[in-house]
Amino acid sequence: MKLFAALAVPLAVGGILLYGLLHGVDLFAAFAEGAKKGLRTAAAMLPPLVLFLAILGMFEASGGLDVLCHALRPAAELLDIPPEVLPLSLLRPVSGSGSLAVFREILAEYGPDSAVGRTASVIQSASETTFYTLTVYFGAAKISRQRYALPCSLAGDLAVVLSAGWLVGRML
Repeated sequence: MKLFAALAVPLAVGGILLYGLLHGVDLFAAFAEGAKKGLRTAAAMLPPLVLFLAILGMFEASGGLDVLCHALRPAAELLDIPPEVLPLSLLRPVSGSGSLAVFREILAEYGPDSAVGRTASVIQSASETTFYTLTVYFGAAKISRQRYALPCSLAGDLAVVLSAGWLVGRML
């Protein structure tokens, strides 16, 4: 199995090159055209991504995340969600790297086998960086009317948090 894993990419690249050569494809021109399209896509995605990251940085630096976590603490306790995972729950839909840093802090402080650590693990693994994903993919596809994508995605993230708190609480 390790040999197959080590050879998978070189065999795939070799197969593509062999196919192109056998079918008379100008491989350099095809590569250059693909690279051009990739750069255009990246350039189209850059402005919304920069705006999104700037807003996220300002929210965290202003202390808005701490205020929001404090306000949601009673509801979290009522729903069997450890309040310690609230920062992770709020950051996960917004920032993958920010939520990963919070997740690491939770595991370092509470341990992976604690209720807090297990709940954080479920949230980290079962939820998505919703705003980032919508920004990147809709920007790349030039979709401006997102309609139900954001509310449905956020409802899924909320379902993950609620389910994580409830399930982990029942398993311990």
